[in-house]
Amino acid sequence: MLLHTFSHIEGIGPKVEKNLWDAGVTTWQEWQIPAPVRMSANSLEAADTLEASYQALQNRDPSYFTSRLAANEAWRIFAEFKDTTAYLDIETTGLDDYCEITTIALYDGTDVFTYVNGRNLDDFVTDIEQYKVIVSYNGKSFDVPFIERYFRIKLSQAHIDLRYILARLGFKGGLKGCEKQLGLSRGDLDGVDGYFAVLLWQQYQQTGNERALETLLAYNIEDTINLERLAVEAYNRNVALTPFADDLLLNWPTLPQNPYVPELSIVDQLKSIRSYYL
Repeated sequence: MLLHTFSHIEGIGPKVEKNLWDAGVTTWQEWQIPAPVRMSANSLEAADTLEASYQALQNRDPSYFTSRLAANEAWRIFAEFKDTTAYLDIETTGLDDYCEITTIALYDGTDVFTYVNGRNLDDFVTDIEQYKVIVSYNGKSFDVPFIERYFRIKLSQAHIDLRYILARLGFKGGLKGCEKQLGLSRGDLDGVDGYFAVLLWQQYQQTGNERALETLLAYNIEDTINLERLAVEAYNRNVALTPFADDLLLNWPTLPQNPYVPELSIVDQLKSIRSYYL
């Protein structure tokens, strides 16, 4: 989709971009000076931006584009950089600055990686450097700032935050809400949310019960691998609104098997505790 994108050029928004497509300027290579449509952007300056865009694409630099696109337009880089994308989700002891990261799940479209506080959590800092793009849900507001504060690092990857992209498509209500609206099932983990993740970590810390930790990891991983399905769905729905759908639609991904199986007795116990206090 990137080669059809002009909205990363200063002065060109979605309306002007559509007018360009309608006028026959559908790829960077077809740029015309002067442009065939009315726009505030300077045609010569736009040509310079497109030349820099070619260079960024050749250099495999997705951040060049996301730094120039609105958050709800970041889907445009997805197909071109899918092979260097990390789907990311964290669990924490709470929302405050003093809280800790308990687990991190990372999925790269092939393999699942997990990081656990007190075991291998610091390995994440090195591993994430392998990827050029991060896909999250609400990660711009939560996951990435929390990670950067906790590890005292700066994540330089381009960021596709599905919260903004799905919201523009009409899907809101958090990650779980979007999944349900799009017909995605969590099976045994249906109804489990971030509050349960806190309780599962507390139980693991207090009792040493490995099954509580494994249930937490199963939940964390489910969040992460579902991000790929949501990313493909969001990309395809946006592409379907362009003249290029026949050529650009992505196949539905085959998800990996979750390496951890939730302990249903623990889940049921925590659901009972929660319902008691509600």
